[in-house]
Amino acid sequence: MHNNLFEAALNISAPWFVQGVDFDESNKLLTNGIDFVAGTRFPHPDAEGLHPVHDTQIKRLRHLNFFQHECVLEVRVPRVRLPNGKVRVVDPKWAGQLDGFTLLFEAMVLMLCRHMPFAVVARMVNLSWHRVHAICTRYVDIAVANTDLSSVTDVAIDETSSKKGHNYLTLAADMDARKVIFVTPGKDADTIEEFAKHLVAHEATADQITSVSIDMSKAFISGVEKNLPNARITFDKFHVIAHASEAISETRRIEQKVDPELKGMRWTLLKKREKLCKEQRDDLDTLLAKITTKRTARAWHYREQLRDILNRKQINVVSVMLSQWCTNVLRSKVEPMKEVARMIRRHFDGVVAWSQTRQTNGFIEAINGLFQAAKRKARGFTRFETMRTVLFLIAGKLDFSKINPHAA
Repeated sequence: MHNNLFEAALNISAPWFVQGVDFDESNKLLTNGIDFVAGTRFPHPDAEGLHPVHDTQIKRLRHLNFFQHECVLEVRVPRVRLPNGKVRVVDPKWAGQLDGFTLLFEAMVLMLCRHMPFAVVARMVNLSWHRVHAICTRYVDIAVANTDLSSVTDVAIDETSSKKGHNYLTLAADMDARKVIFVTPGKDADTIEEFAKHLVAHEATADQITSVSIDMSKAFISGVEKNLPNARITFDKFHVIAHASEAISETRRIEQKVDPELKGMRWTLLKKREKLCKEQRDDLDTLLAKITTKRTARAWHYREQLRDILNRKQINVVSVMLSQWCTNVLRSKVEPMKEVARMIRRHFDGVVAWSQTRQTNGFIEAINGLFQAAKRKARGFTRFETMRTVLFLIAGKLDFSKINPHAA
Protein backbone atom coordinates (compact mmCIF):
# COMPACT_ATOMS: atom_id res chain seq x y z
CA MET A 1 0.00 0.00 0.00
CA HIS A 2 2.84 2.43 0.81
CA ASN A 3 4.15 1.92 -2.76
CA ASN A 4 0.84 3.23 -4.12
CA LEU A 5 1.11 6.19 -1.77
CA PHE A 6 4.56 7.09 -3.08
CA GLU A 7 3.40 6.66 -6.69
CA ALA A 8 0.70 9.25 -6.04
CA ALA A 9 3.10 11.56 -4.24
CA LEU A 10 5.70 11.28 -7.01
CA ASN A 11 3.04 11.57 -9.76
CA ILE A 12 4.21 8.28 -11.30
CA SER A 13 1.76 6.45 -13.55
CA ALA A 14 1.69 3.38 -15.81
CA PRO A 15 3.76 1.86 -17.20
CA TRP A 16 5.99 3.11 -14.38
CA PHE A 17 5.50 2.00 -10.77
CA VAL A 18 7.26 2.12 -7.41
CA GLN A 19 8.92 -1.23 -6.91
CA GLY A 20 10.20 -0.58 -3.41
CA VAL A 21 11.06 2.07 -0.83
CA ASP A 22 14.16 2.16 1.38
CA PHE A 23 14.83 4.65 4.17
CA ASP A 24 18.36 5.14 5.48
CA GLU A 25 17.76 6.81 8.84
CA SER A 26 21.43 7.46 9.58
CA ASN A 27 21.89 9.43 6.36
CA LYS A 28 18.28 10.73 6.25
CA LEU A 29 17.94 9.38 2.72
CA LEU A 30 14.75 8.03 1.15
CA THR A 31 15.29 5.87 -1.95
CA ASN A 32 12.41 4.88 -4.23
CA GLY A 33 12.99 2.07 -6.71
CA ILE A 34 11.11 2.81 -9.97
CA ASP A 35 10.48 0.13 -12.60
CA PHE A 36 8.24 -0.35 -15.63
CA VAL A 37 5.84 -3.12 -16.57
CA ALA A 38 7.53 -6.00 -18.40
CA GLY A 39 6.77 -6.13 -22.10
CA THR A 40 6.08 -2.40 -22.38
CA ARG A 41 7.03 -0.75 -25.66
CA PHE A 42 8.16 2.90 -25.62
CA PRO A 43 8.07 5.78 -28.11
CA HIS A 44 11.23 7.62 -29.11
CA PRO A 45 11.57 10.95 -30.98
CA ASP A 46 14.05 9.45 -33.47
CA ALA A 47 11.47 7.07 -34.95
CA GLU A 48 7.68 6.79 -35.12
CA GLY A 49 5.75 4.11 -33.27
CA LEU A 50 6.46 2.06 -30.16
CA HIS A 51 9.72 0.17 -29.85
CA PRO A 52 10.76 -2.95 -27.89
CA VAL A 53 13.13 -2.76 -24.94
CA HIS A 54 16.67 -3.87 -25.79
CA ASP A 55 18.09 -3.65 -22.27
CA THR A 56 17.99 -1.37 -19.22
CA GLN A 57 20.24 0.77 -17.07
CA ILE A 58 19.84 2.24 -13.59
CA LYS A 59 19.68 6.02 -13.19
CA ARG A 60 19.61 7.88 -9.88
CA LEU A 61 17.51 11.03 -9.96
CA ARG A 62 17.46 13.57 -7.12
CA HIS A 63 13.87 14.53 -6.27
CA LEU A 64 12.27 17.02 -3.87
CA ASN A 65 12.82 16.25 -0.21
CA PHE A 66 10.24 14.30 1.75
CA PHE A 67 10.00 16.52 4.82
CA GLN A 68 13.64 16.95 5.93
CA HIS A 69 14.87 13.80 4.15
CA GLU A 70 16.58 13.74 0.79
CA CYS A 71 14.71 11.72 -1.79
CA VAL A 72 16.34 9.78 -4.63
CA LEU A 73 14.62 7.83 -7.39
CA GLU A 74 16.50 4.75 -8.60
CA VAL A 75 14.94 4.26 -12.02
CA ARG A 76 15.36 1.21 -14.26
CA VAL A 77 15.49 3.09 -17.53
CA PRO A 78 14.85 1.19 -20.80
CA ARG A 79 16.97 1.36 -23.92
CA VAL A 80 14.88 0.61 -27.00
CA ARG A 81 15.89 -0.77 -30.38
CA LEU A 82 14.73 1.38 -33.29
CA PRO A 83 13.79 0.02 -36.73
CA ASN A 84 17.20 1.09 -38.11
CA GLY A 85 18.93 -1.08 -35.49
CA LYS A 86 20.13 1.78 -33.32
CA VAL A 87 19.64 1.59 -29.55
CA ARG A 88 18.45 4.67 -27.69
CA VAL A 89 17.72 5.50 -24.03
CA VAL A 90 14.12 6.43 -23.16
CA ASP A 91 14.00 8.77 -20.16
CA PRO A 92 10.73 8.99 -18.22
CA LYS A 93 8.76 12.21 -18.75
CA TRP A 94 9.54 13.39 -15.22
CA ALA A 95 13.33 13.14 -15.67
CA GLY A 96 15.05 16.53 -15.68
CA GLN A 97 16.98 18.38 -18.38
CA LEU A 98 20.24 17.68 -16.54
CA ASP A 99 21.21 14.09 -15.88
CA GLY A 100 20.64 13.16 -12.24
CA PHE A 101 17.56 15.22 -11.35
CA THR A 102 13.80 15.22 -11.75
CA LEU A 103 11.90 18.08 -13.37
CA LEU A 104 10.37 19.06 -10.03
CA PHE A 105 13.76 19.30 -8.35
CA GLU A 106 15.16 21.43 -11.18
CA ALA A 107 12.10 23.70 -11.06
CA MET A 108 12.71 24.31 -7.35
CA VAL A 109 16.38 25.14 -7.95
CA LEU A 110 15.45 27.62 -10.71
CA MET A 111 12.90 29.32 -8.48
CA LEU A 112 15.40 29.70 -5.62
CA CYS A 113 18.22 30.92 -7.88
CA ARG A 114 16.09 33.78 -9.18
CA HIS A 115 16.22 35.27 -5.67
CA MET A 116 19.38 33.91 -4.03
CA PRO A 117 23.06 33.35 -4.90
CA PHE A 118 24.00 29.95 -6.28
CA ALA A 119 26.16 29.20 -3.23
CA VAL A 120 23.24 29.74 -0.83
CA VAL A 121 20.94 27.53 -2.91
CA ALA A 122 23.67 24.87 -3.12
CA ARG A 123 23.83 24.71 0.69
CA MET A 124 20.04 24.57 0.97
CA VAL A 125 19.65 21.61 -1.40
CA ASN A 126 22.94 19.90 -0.49
CA LEU A 127 24.51 20.13 -3.94
CA SER A 128 27.76 21.58 -5.20
CA TRP A 129 27.81 25.15 -6.55
CA HIS A 130 28.73 23.73 -9.95
CA ARG A 131 25.67 21.46 -10.13
CA VAL A 132 23.32 24.31 -9.21
CA HIS A 133 25.02 26.53 -11.78
CA ALA A 134 24.76 23.76 -14.40
CA ILE A 135 21.00 23.41 -13.89
CA CYS A 136 20.38 27.14 -14.28
CA THR A 137 22.70 27.49 -17.27
CA ARG A 138 21.07 24.56 -19.07
CA TYR A 139 17.59 26.04 -18.67
CA VAL A 140 18.70 29.55 -19.63
CA ASP A 141 20.51 28.27 -22.73
CA ILE A 142 17.49 26.26 -23.91
CA ALA A 143 14.99 29.05 -23.18
CA VAL A 144 17.10 31.73 -24.88
CA ALA A 145 17.66 29.49 -27.91
CA ASN A 146 13.89 29.06 -28.24
CA THR A 147 13.07 32.78 -27.82
CA ASP A 148 11.08 34.37 -30.65
CA LEU A 149 12.07 38.01 -31.17
CA SER A 150 9.92 38.62 -34.27
CA SER A 151 7.73 41.19 -32.47
CA VAL A 152 10.56 43.32 -31.02
CA THR A 153 10.75 46.84 -32.48
CA ASP A 154 11.92 49.13 -29.63
CA VAL A 155 15.05 48.31 -27.67
CA ALA A 156 17.21 49.84 -24.96
CA ILE A 157 20.94 49.17 -24.97
CA ASP A 158 23.29 49.83 -22.07
CA GLU A 159 26.50 48.53 -20.54
CA THR A 160 27.22 47.33 -17.02
CA SER A 161 30.52 46.57 -15.30
CA SER A 162 31.26 42.88 -15.00
CA LYS A 163 34.33 42.98 -12.74
CA LYS A 164 37.08 45.32 -11.59
CA GLY A 165 38.96 47.19 -14.27
CA HIS A 166 37.64 48.00 -17.73
CA ASN A 167 35.46 44.92 -18.04
CA TYR A 168 31.91 45.39 -19.25
CA LEU A 169 28.85 43.59 -20.53
CA THR A 170 26.38 45.05 -23.00
CA LEU A 171 22.68 44.37 -22.49
CA ALA A 172 19.85 44.77 -24.96
CA ALA A 173 16.29 44.84 -23.65
CA ASP A 174 12.85 44.78 -25.24
CA MET A 175 11.32 48.14 -24.28
CA ASP A 176 7.72 46.94 -24.55
CA ALA A 177 8.16 43.66 -22.66
CA ARG A 178 10.64 45.20 -20.21
CA LYS A 179 12.99 42.23 -20.36
CA VAL A 180 16.60 41.46 -21.28
CA ILE A 181 16.89 39.71 -24.64
CA PHE A 182 20.65 39.78 -25.29
CA VAL A 183 23.90 39.82 -23.29
CA THR A 184 27.44 39.95 -24.68
CA PRO A 185 30.93 40.89 -23.40
CA GLY A 186 32.33 44.36 -24.12
CA LYS A 187 30.83 47.75 -24.86
CA ASP A 188 32.13 48.63 -28.33
CA ALA A 189 30.41 48.87 -31.71
CA ASP A 190 30.89 45.13 -32.26
CA THR A 191 28.38 44.41 -29.50
CA ILE A 192 25.64 46.00 -31.63
CA GLU A 193 26.70 43.84 -34.58
CA GLU A 194 26.43 40.77 -32.35
CA PHE A 195 22.95 41.88 -31.31
CA ALA A 196 21.92 42.19 -34.96
CA LYS A 197 23.12 38.62 -35.57
CA HIS A 198 21.21 37.49 -32.48
CA LEU A 199 18.00 38.95 -33.95
CA VAL A 200 18.46 37.01 -37.18
CA ALA A 201 18.98 33.80 -35.22
CA HIS A 202 15.66 34.31 -33.38
CA GLU A 203 13.03 34.87 -36.08
CA ALA A 204 13.79 38.60 -36.41
CA THR A 205 15.77 41.02 -38.56
CA ALA A 206 17.86 44.09 -37.84
CA ASP A 207 15.58 46.13 -40.13
CA GLN A 208 12.56 45.65 -37.86
CA ILE A 209 14.16 47.67 -35.02
CA THR A 210 12.68 51.15 -35.38
CA SER A 211 13.77 52.77 -32.11
CA VAL A 212 16.86 52.45 -29.91
CA SER A 213 17.49 54.17 -26.58
CA ILE A 214 21.19 54.47 -25.75
CA ASP A 215 23.62 56.73 -23.96
CA MET A 216 25.94 59.00 -25.95
CA SER A 217 28.67 56.42 -26.38
CA LYS A 218 30.37 56.91 -29.75
CA ALA A 219 30.72 53.14 -30.06
CA PHE A 220 26.99 52.53 -29.52
CA ILE A 221 26.03 55.33 -31.93
CA SER A 222 28.34 53.95 -34.61
CA GLY A 223 27.15 50.39 -34.01
CA VAL A 224 23.47 51.32 -34.24
CA GLU A 225 23.92 53.40 -37.40
CA LYS A 226 25.80 50.57 -39.10
CA ASN A 227 23.85 47.51 -37.94
CA LEU A 228 20.30 48.75 -37.17
CA PRO A 229 19.65 50.94 -40.24
CA ASN A 230 15.97 51.70 -39.55
CA ALA A 231 16.39 52.54 -35.87
CA ARG A 232 15.75 56.07 -34.65
CA ILE A 233 18.19 56.87 -31.88
CA THR A 234 16.85 58.40 -28.67
CA PHE A 235 19.20 59.75 -26.04
CA ASP A 236 17.63 59.25 -22.65
CA LYS A 237 16.72 62.58 -21.00
CA PHE A 238 18.14 61.37 -17.72
CA HIS A 239 21.57 60.80 -19.30
CA VAL A 240 21.51 64.36 -20.65
CA ILE A 241 20.53 65.80 -17.26
CA ALA A 242 23.24 63.66 -15.62
CA HIS A 243 25.85 65.35 -17.85
CA ALA A 244 24.47 68.75 -16.83
CA SER A 245 24.64 67.78 -13.15
CA GLU A 246 28.26 66.74 -13.58
CA ALA A 247 28.92 70.15 -15.15
CA ILE A 248 27.47 71.80 -12.03
CA SER A 249 29.79 69.71 -9.82
CA GLU A 250 32.79 70.60 -11.96
CA THR A 251 31.89 74.30 -11.88
CA ARG A 252 31.56 74.17 -8.09
CA ARG A 253 34.92 72.40 -7.73
CA ILE A 254 36.61 75.13 -9.76
CA GLU A 255 34.85 78.04 -8.06
CA GLN A 256 35.18 76.83 -4.47
CA LYS A 257 38.95 77.17 -4.73
CA VAL A 258 38.43 80.92 -4.39
CA ASP A 259 35.00 80.83 -2.71
CA PRO A 260 34.92 78.66 0.47
CA GLU A 261 31.14 79.25 0.81
CA LEU A 262 30.56 76.59 -1.85
CA LYS A 263 32.17 73.82 0.19
CA GLY A 264 29.68 71.22 1.39
CA MET A 265 27.04 72.18 -1.20
CA ARG A 266 27.58 69.28 -3.59
CA TRP A 267 24.41 67.32 -2.80
CA THR A 268 22.36 70.48 -2.38
CA LEU A 269 23.16 71.34 -5.99
CA LEU A 270 22.65 67.84 -7.38
CA LYS A 271 19.27 67.00 -5.82
CA LYS A 272 15.95 68.30 -7.11
CA ARG A 273 14.85 71.36 -5.14
CA GLU A 274 11.65 69.71 -3.88
CA LYS A 275 13.70 66.92 -2.30
CA LEU A 276 15.85 69.27 -0.23
CA CYS A 277 15.30 69.93 3.45
CA LYS A 278 14.52 73.49 4.56
CA GLU A 279 18.12 74.23 5.51
CA GLN A 280 19.39 73.05 2.13
CA ARG A 281 16.73 75.06 0.30
CA ASP A 282 17.76 78.18 2.22
CA ASP A 283 21.42 77.60 1.27
CA LEU A 284 20.42 77.10 -2.37
CA ASP A 285 18.27 80.24 -2.41
CA THR A 286 21.14 82.24 -0.92
CA LEU A 287 23.42 81.01 -3.70
CA LEU A 288 20.87 81.65 -6.46
CA ALA A 289 20.42 85.23 -5.24
CA LYS A 290 24.00 85.78 -6.39
CA ILE A 291 23.43 84.36 -9.89
CA THR A 292 25.08 87.37 -11.54
CA THR A 293 28.35 86.77 -9.72
CA LYS A 294 28.38 83.01 -9.05
CA ARG A 295 29.03 80.73 -12.02
CA THR A 296 27.87 77.72 -9.99
CA ALA A 297 24.48 79.41 -9.56
CA ARG A 298 24.28 80.03 -13.31
CA ALA A 299 25.22 76.39 -13.99
CA TRP A 300 22.36 75.23 -11.71
CA HIS A 301 19.98 77.60 -13.51
CA TYR A 302 21.03 76.24 -16.93
CA ARG A 303 20.42 72.67 -15.80
CA GLU A 304 16.93 73.49 -14.56
CA GLN A 305 16.16 75.24 -17.84
CA LEU A 306 17.35 72.12 -19.68
CA ARG A 307 15.17 69.90 -17.49
CA ASP A 308 12.14 72.11 -18.23
CA ILE A 309 12.79 72.01 -21.99
CA LEU A 310 13.13 68.23 -22.10
CA ASN A 311 9.91 67.78 -20.11
CA ARG A 312 7.94 69.35 -22.97
CA LYS A 313 6.22 67.16 -25.56
CA GLN A 314 5.96 69.35 -28.69
CA ILE A 315 9.01 68.40 -30.73
CA ASN A 316 9.10 71.70 -32.66
CA VAL A 317 8.98 73.69 -29.40
CA VAL A 318 11.68 71.51 -27.85
CA SER A 319 13.86 71.90 -30.94
CA VAL A 320 13.66 75.71 -30.93
CA MET A 321 14.10 76.08 -27.16
CA LEU A 322 16.97 73.59 -26.99
CA SER A 323 18.78 75.31 -29.84
CA GLN A 324 18.45 78.67 -28.05
CA TRP A 325 19.58 77.09 -24.76
CA CYS A 326 22.76 75.85 -26.43
CA THR A 327 23.41 79.33 -27.87
CA ASN A 328 22.90 81.01 -24.50
CA VAL A 329 25.20 78.58 -22.68
CA LEU A 330 27.94 78.88 -25.28
CA ARG A 331 27.87 82.66 -24.82
CA SER A 332 28.29 82.29 -21.06
CA LYS A 333 31.48 81.87 -19.04
CA VAL A 334 30.39 78.58 -17.43
CA GLU A 335 32.97 76.41 -19.19
CA PRO A 336 31.86 72.92 -17.96
CA MET A 337 28.27 73.61 -19.06
CA LYS A 338 29.57 74.69 -22.48
CA GLU A 339 30.78 71.11 -22.96
CA VAL A 340 27.22 69.91 -22.34
CA ALA A 341 25.90 72.37 -24.93
CA ARG A 342 28.45 71.16 -27.49
CA MET A 343 27.55 67.55 -26.74
CA ILE A 344 23.84 68.30 -27.24
CA ARG A 345 24.57 70.03 -30.55
CA ARG A 346 26.54 66.99 -31.73
CA HIS A 347 23.62 64.69 -30.87
CA PHE A 348 20.79 67.16 -31.36
CA ASP A 349 18.34 64.90 -33.23
CA GLY A 350 18.68 62.09 -30.70
CA VAL A 351 18.15 64.44 -27.75
CA VAL A 352 15.09 66.05 -29.35
CA ALA A 353 13.70 62.59 -30.20
CA TRP A 354 13.07 62.10 -26.47
CA SER A 355 10.11 64.52 -26.69
CA GLN A 356 8.34 62.07 -29.00
CA THR A 357 9.53 58.60 -28.03
CA ARG A 358 9.83 59.16 -24.26
CA GLN A 359 12.08 56.12 -24.29
CA THR A 360 14.27 55.80 -21.25
CA ASN A 361 17.00 53.43 -20.12
CA GLY A 362 15.75 53.74 -16.56
CA PHE A 363 14.41 50.21 -16.34
CA ILE A 364 17.56 48.65 -17.83
CA GLU A 365 19.67 50.63 -15.36
CA ALA A 366 17.45 49.22 -12.61
CA ILE A 367 18.30 45.77 -13.99
CA ASN A 368 21.99 46.73 -13.80
CA GLY A 369 21.43 47.62 -10.14
CA LEU A 370 19.86 44.22 -9.45
CA PHE A 371 22.74 42.48 -11.21
CA GLN A 372 25.36 44.42 -9.24
CA ALA A 373 23.53 43.57 -6.00
CA ALA A 374 23.46 39.88 -6.98
CA LYS A 375 27.17 40.06 -7.82
CA ARG A 376 27.98 41.54 -4.41
CA LYS A 377 25.94 38.88 -2.61
CA ALA A 378 27.78 36.18 -4.53
CA ARG A 379 31.11 37.92 -3.80
CA GLY A 380 31.64 38.46 -7.50
CA PHE A 381 31.37 36.42 -10.67
CA THR A 382 34.45 35.45 -12.65
CA ARG A 383 33.03 33.99 -15.86
CA PHE A 384 30.88 35.58 -18.56
CA GLU A 385 28.67 32.47 -18.75
CA THR A 386 27.75 32.85 -15.08
CA MET A 387 26.97 36.56 -15.47
CA ARG A 388 24.82 35.87 -18.52
CA THR A 389 22.90 33.16 -16.69
CA VAL A 390 22.28 35.41 -13.68
CA LEU A 391 21.12 38.34 -15.83
CA PHE A 392 18.61 36.21 -17.70
CA LEU A 393 17.35 34.65 -14.47
CA ILE A 394 16.89 38.09 -12.91
CA ALA A 395 15.51 40.03 -15.86
CA GLY A 396 14.99 37.78 -18.88
CA LYS A 397 11.40 36.79 -18.08
CA LEU A 398 12.23 33.49 -19.75
CA ASP A 399 9.47 30.98 -20.34
CA PHE A 400 10.70 27.70 -18.86
CA SER A 401 7.26 26.05 -18.95
CA LYS A 402 7.86 24.61 -22.44
CA ILE A 403 10.82 22.59 -21.17
CA ASN A 404 9.60 22.06 -17.60
CA PRO A 405 5.86 22.23 -16.81
CA HIS A 406 6.67 22.85 -13.14
CA ALA A 407 8.85 25.94 -13.79
CA ALA A 408 6.88 29.17 -13.76
